[in-house]
Amino acid sequence: MLLRVAASLAMSLPVAAPIAGYLTWKLSSKRPGRPASKRGVPASPAASSSSSSRLRSRGSQAGAPVATIATTGTDAVSPTTASRGSQVKAAAVDAGVATHRVVASATGSQTTRVVEASSEQRGPIVGHVPGFAARVAECNEITEADLASYVPLIVAGKSVGLMQPSFADELVRHGDGVFARVGKDGEEKDGEVGEDDGSPTSSSSSSPSSSSSSSSWPSSSPSSSAVVMDPDAAQTVEQRTEAAAGVMAALRDAGVVTGWRDELFPVNESYGEPPVMLVERATASLLGIRAYGVHVNGYTTAPDGTLRLWVARRSMTKPTWPGKLDHLVAGGLPFGIAPGECVVKECGEEASIPQELAETAKPVGVITYNANYLGCCKRDVLFCYDLELPTDFDPVAADGEVESFELFDIPRLMETVSSTDEFKTNCAVVIIDFLVRHGYLSPEEPGYAALVKSLRQ
Repeated sequence: MLLRVAASLAMSLPVAAPIAGYLTWKLSSKRPGRPASKRGVPASPAASSSSSSRLRSRGSQAGAPVATIATTGTDAVSPTTASRGSQVKAAAVDAGVATHRVVASATGSQTTRVVEASSEQRGPIVGHVPGFAARVAECNEITEADLASYVPLIVAGKSVGLMQPSFADELVRHGDGVFARVGKDGEEKDGEVGEDDGSPTSSSSSSPSSSSSSSSWPSSSPSSSAVVMDPDAAQTVEQRTEAAAGVMAALRDAGVVTGWRDELFPVNESYGEPPVMLVERATASLLGIRAYGVHVNGYTTAPDGTLRLWVARRSMTKPTWPGKLDHLVAGGLPFGIAPGECVVKECGEEASIPQELAETAKPVGVITYNANYLGCCKRDVLFCYDLELPTDFDPVAADGEVESFELFDIPRLMETVSSTDEFKTNCAVVIIDFLVRHGYLSPEEPGYAALVKSLRQ
């Protein structure tokens, strides 16, 4: 009753409006059943509007440039038209379109806080499984027919690589006395590796033994010949590394190997096993060895529980995948560095993430794939990490390999991965794994089980 009196007074006597407003606020705040304000309880629309208005005011007073960021909850579009703004907001949500408010942004920053939020962020979002399956398939283009065409690389009795016949020929040609071509019977063969002359040549005193070569022949390879090095494992890892280094340098000088990194990768059958030798990183895909890396999903959690993922744009000067979207942090795993240590190193180098923050990254699994990279059999093992970052932390590129960073909301992230090829191929696969683990895909959706299985080849 008193509320109606106060409202009537405000309309009939303009001079009494402040008094009526005060009475209205006091009486409404004491209405029975109205819960007291608690920390963590979302603000009312009016309060949100007021807060947004103050934020805009500070940004305007500072004369700062602005960037758009989507509103969530019940924020009004305009601080002066809360009722009309709420109607616009509701219509936008119904249409699946995000609304925005304006916040201050640092001048010249490499970071863009553009987020297109929607009401669908907190649970499974259907319709993307076919697109995700296509991205995974793009990272696993090696077929059984392709495997039949690759030449095995056997070092110290262990099958460690799969090579294109043309590169295998170059390896034997430049590595005379280090690498040799043999048949399944262990006898050394003349001619090009890709040829099948049907009969091995007589063996020499330096030819590998039949037992050591044939026993390590990969069962999945129907190839009639292989390239071997130190078949009797008579040399040390250091000796094999040194011998291989001379051959790889010759291949570099001949223009066969490009993109030299001066970084050594281990050569082994699986992670954790002692390497049979170390080779230059640029030769990894050519040799078809298993290469290891780390990928970090750097994300933030909003007060309402929704997640957003930091995405990097690769520099146009990168020799591989220039200009593609990438993870916040990712890198190859060199010999002698543990995955967790590599994460901390890459976080500092690529995104200026402090060590104490980078060390909170959590290992969440492994992604494997067999990619066709320029005809090479690229067999990668990626150690995946989740790193939750403070909402006020902005990554900054430190090593020149990243052009910019951008914060993606989940709907935009899913749409970009499933419907475009903007992401570097293996990054798309790791992001799909992230979305699966955080519940943004539903097991009820057709193709879900097959998709999850395909993430590890």
